[in-house]
Amino acid sequence: MSLLKVVNSASTDGGTRFRALGPHHLDEVAGRYGLPPDVLESVRAVAQVLPFRVNEYVLSELIDWHRVPEDPIYQLVFPQRGMLPAHEVELLTELARRGSRRETAAEVRRIRAGLNPHPSGQKQLNVPKVSDEELDGLQHKYRETVLYFPQQGQTCHAYCTYCFRWAQFIGDADLRFAAPGPEQLIGHLARHPAVTDVLFTGGDPMIMTTERLRGHIEPLLAVDTVRTIRIGTKSVAYWPQRFTTDADADDLLRLFEEITATGRTVAVMAHYSHPRELETAIARRALARIRATGAVIYCQAPLIAHVNDSARVWADLWRGELASGAVPYYMFVERDTGPRHYFEVPLARAHEIFRTAYQQLPGLARTVRGPVMSTTPGKIVVDGVEDTPQGRFFQLRLLQARDPRLVGRPFRAHYSETAAWIDHLELDETTPPDIAAAVGAATRQALTGVHG
Repeated sequence: MSLLKVVNSASTDGGTRFRALGPHHLDEVAGRYGLPPDVLESVRAVAQVLPFRVNEYVLSELIDWHRVPEDPIYQLVFPQRGMLPAHEVELLTELARRGSRRETAAEVRRIRAGLNPHPSGQKQLNVPKVSDEELDGLQHKYRETVLYFPQQGQTCHAYCTYCFRWAQFIGDADLRFAAPGPEQLIGHLARHPAVTDVLFTGGDPMIMTTERLRGHIEPLLAVDTVRTIRIGTKSVAYWPQRFTTDADADDLLRLFEEITATGRTVAVMAHYSHPRELETAIARRALARIRATGAVIYCQAPLIAHVNDSARVWADLWRGELASGAVPYYMFVERDTGPRHYFEVPLARAHEIFRTAYQQLPGLARTVRGPVMSTTPGKIVVDGVEDTPQGRFFQLRLLQARDPRLVGRPFRAHYSETAAWIDHLELDETTPPDIAAAVGAATRQALTGVHG
């Protein structure tokens, strides 16, 4: 049965036309919502270094302006003074006052270079090559999954201040992943028949029109080995109108139906950071329309200070996802890039938040895994804390790995109250040599200042 017979057509839905607002609209936003001059000045300064983009839906439906600047959605989308060292914010502010564009540009480049634009070996280790030529817009880290960055999908309806792919949005072609078309992807899949999943990512593929998206997806349907089309997106939270009232919303959902009719899975990898993003009527309607196509929805987000570093928030988020028919999937750890010092939560506290929230869930919501670090060797989950006569340890496990032989293998690291990433930990001497070698290489890379 067609989705349009299951769920009312988008034409009966309310909504507005999408309009992106960036740094040049800050005065307008401040005037409408009463941002104090000093707050506006700091937002403007930090937005010169890190991407800033928002839209009317986020501004009017998700942010509680009575709680600004502490409001979690405001923290999620508006650059904050604490995201850069105070002296850098002051210098950028002063340069802006003086109108010194050349000095400002040089300072911005210097600061960005120190923020580890592409962590975990993304450039050096993940980009496939043919005859020493890199394949544009592809990453292949895990055997079964290829990441695909369609060129027209390398922006978002709004930007998250903690985004680990912030370098995609700053206009530097050398830092950007982008594929002009699917031709190289199709060739790569022919050479790697073990790949079953293609993950469309960015940016946000849902920023594209359905016509453009179809042009990237349809060639994949001729590749028999590809069984799942994954679409990583924040649009379900920041612009649910993409699935309800946008001019081609119905066309998009028909595309999902067509893919599932081939026997393949459409997996919408939905990025929800806070339960408020699920609370609006249009957000719930968007999820219902997606599910009516036969697509499945998996939900993931990082644990981040100032936004969702609370067991209550995560328990509410996972229960809300389950109630919407979606699958709680991952709680990630904030990656070692960008303004990580502002957002990171120590692993010990991250595990306690996860465990406390997990205990409150019904069984069907206990599909979620976390806290998980997406590191150079693979996805490492903190399974628990163990007290032994030899001391206290984190129990760790590789959920996914570059080397498939490491998947599912447990190992230990000495407990730390302050460690926030794998390279902050000291592995136990009983760690199997192959795991120690893989994880140790990532640690040595961090200690020498060489980042991917």
